[in-house]
Amino acid sequence: MNMNGKERIVRALLGSMVVVADFLATIHIEVVFLIVGLWGVITSTFGYCPFNTLFNRNSCELPQTSSALGS
Repeated sequence: MNMNGKERIVRALLGSMVVVADFLATIHIEVVFLIVGLWGVITSTFGYCPFNTLFNRNSCELPQTSSALGS
């Protein structure tokens, strides 16, 4: 996971709005809207975005755990 909860919610909402706007678009731009909207919804569902990894960006704040082997 490389996205925090806020980013996942924003991506889900914006992706859903783009998919809904897809119904109002012309046939030429409809496919683009569908791809962009589904990308936002799918990445928010799984909490992982390949572009975040590509740009070495991680907004997910996981708690640091101490290893039992190192103690």
